[in-house]
Amino acid sequence: MNGGVSHMDTFDHKPVLAELNGKKFDPGDGRLVESVTNSPGFKVLKSPFKFRQHGGCGRWVSEVLPHMASVVDDLAFLMSMNSPTNVHGLASYMQTTGFTLPGFPCLGAWISYALGRINQNLPEFIVMPDPKGLPYNNLGNFTSGFLPSRHQGTVINASDSSPVRYLFPPAEAVHINAASEQASRDVLNVLNENHASLTPGDSRLEARIQSLEMVARMQLSVPELFDIEGESQAVRRLYGMDEKNTGDFAKRCILGRRMLERGVRFVQIWSGAGGPAKNWDNHANIDTELPYMTRQVDKPIAGLIKDLKSRGMLEDTLVIWTTEFGRMPFSQGQAGRDHNGGTFVTWFAGGGVQGGTAYGQSDQWGWKSETGTTSHDMHAIILHLLGIDHEQLTVRHNGVDRRLTDVHGQVIRDILV
Repeated sequence: MNGGVSHMDTFDHKPVLAELNGKKFDPGDGRLVESVTNSPGFKVLKSPFKFRQHGGCGRWVSEVLPHMASVVDDLAFLMSMNSPTNVHGLASYMQTTGFTLPGFPCLGAWISYALGRINQNLPEFIVMPDPKGLPYNNLGNFTSGFLPSRHQGTVINASDSSPVRYLFPPAEAVHINAASEQASRDVLNVLNENHASLTPGDSRLEARIQSLEMVARMQLSVPELFDIEGESQAVRRLYGMDEKNTGDFAKRCILGRRMLERGVRFVQIWSGAGGPAKNWDNHANIDTELPYMTRQVDKPIAGLIKDLKSRGMLEDTLVIWTTEFGRMPFSQGQAGRDHNGGTFVTWFAGGGVQGGTAYGQSDQWGWKSETGTTSHDMHAIILHLLGIDHEQLTVRHNGVDRRLTDVHGQVIRDILV
């Protein structure tokens, strides 16, 4: 969820904020209270949304997420994650690559590198951004970094009439046929082999060659993958496929499930583009801006969990819901919230986690984490559930044995089966 989801308005119920609403925020122990982008006065802001307990586990969930509330017994929460930064780009890098600096491989690339391809006709790592635009860092969130280039994410615009661009020649190019395409590939193969012999060790050309070979195979597999007309009306209703607010995100969730069924290893679906509006970066008015986003994703995400479960796929599919940081317990302007790397919420479903559980907590205001769960811990859990020891998955780069979790990370077993 790109932009920084407000935890105290979604999953982290903080009734003390209602008691202190409008008063100056003061933790009472001398700690410095800072504003990230400009929150004069530091006046406590209560959540404008009602919270209720749901499921057998009694998880508190805001009224803006009624559908996710219905599946809380399938979810395992990390209730007090934190980020070392309050800046979108750096925090997004932290969540996707384990580092705040650019140039490091993202989670999907590490998984592709470690586990390889299941389906030879589809990429092992596919990214579906928000149709309104790429997230902060643009393609940097999907990079293979210093891993071989072929492990980078394949970006697909699911809302486009041609989601995989240039997969087929345009209708007016009548001179292109199967024979001419094969002849072109043969010529390219000779040129590429000659170039590769002059640049040993450069993975970029190898990745380009493999991508061209993959595209040739995708000409057979992609039309079937994206043909969702055969999905039942029950499935379309479950995800909200035919509803105005949910249609786009629902389509991407359905496609994500179809990709998993066909052996795509890692699927990443983004909500919210980069920039100051139409994402989860709710600086101006949490009361209007947050529901605008939750209406788009709440039903499709809950639908995905229910659909995977009904098909027997949830037990070996790990679903991760996360964001780059949380929001502040005090107001920005009249009713917005500023960035807060101090604490935020992530949850998992399926894939070996224990539903209805939670680990950690934030302080009474939702200002700081009391448990100190990090992105490295999240990555360690994900790799563990995929059968990978995060301390053993290393690549030598510039004299250093690099890994996704750097020199940190622990598998939090409290939320595992």
